[in-house]
Amino acid sequence: MKNNNLPNLNASVLTGLDFFLENKIIAPNFKKQEASFVVGSVNAYNTGRMIFSDRPVFLADEGNFLAQLKIYQSLIKTGTIKEAIIISASGEKDSIWEIKAAKKAGLKTTLLTCNATSSGAKLADKFFAFPKSPEPYSYNFSTYLGMIIGLTREDPQKIKNFLKKIRVPKNFKKYDYFTFILPDIFRPIVDMINVKDDELFGPYSSLRAYSEGNARHAKFICPSDKELVISFGPNKFFGGEKNRWNIKLPKDFNYGLALSLSYYLVGFIQASRPAYFKKGLPDYCKKTGPRPYGQKTPFPVIVK
Repeated sequence: MKNNNLPNLNASVLTGLDFFLENKIIAPNFKKQEASFVVGSVNAYNTGRMIFSDRPVFLADEGNFLAQLKIYQSLIKTGTIKEAIIISASGEKDSIWEIKAAKKAGLKTTLLTCNATSSGAKLADKFFAFPKSPEPYSYNFSTYLGMIIGLTREDPQKIKNFLKKIRVPKNFKKYDYFTFILPDIFRPIVDMINVKDDELFGPYSSLRAYSEGNARHAKFICPSDKELVISFGPNKFFGGEKNRWNIKLPKDFNYGLALSLSYYLVGFIQASRPAYFKKGLPDYCKKTGPRPYGQKTPFPVIVK
């Protein structure tokens, strides 16, 4: 696939939902009463915040997991914490040393991945391999959506039906900046939107995202007629009154729908901007991405 033909994120969202209409969704059961470490990097970490939000867990990422193992060493020794659940779509990179560190600390290890033949899957005591659809490197929509709806049991057809009813404002392209405001329960998705700003736009930043509670904290001191404020639900306070797009969510919404809607709309923003991501992705996958991991082989531009 040529770089110019790479899909925008909104197209990949619809492709991912179609994929889950045709492929079985993995739905593992985890014991709610048992405390565990849940470890992941960036949006794998945010996914863990969602799918384990109803149970006692100790969240960690690649920056603090080793420190967390030391801090909670006594709870590991007494058996209060018995397991580390590692989340990694690829089952490679940081997940490898995280699994080794967890085992060394005396923990059972479970890997949530999309790669059954990965190094991590071979190392972990147990793994769940979630299906995913092919998509550009770093999009990671289908990878994490599969894990999320496996736990929330959401219907991908209902999600797709809702997205297809969305009508993007006719004056959408006149805006230079976009701000998302989501209900507080979706704080992990807020952080995932901000990650997408890093990945798709980098220094050409085009969007911001906040939870409703966080939005109250001086985020709109500098108003602009070039900013569209997109809220999931009513918005009476943030952005100019003519610059608000309030989207009413269905009654049975959950994390899967909120993530799909967020990425779907980010894809429209991506389509309205220059092709920063598409131009930069090949060189990143070939050089600047693998090197910090000590990896000589390039990342795939399209992850299958």
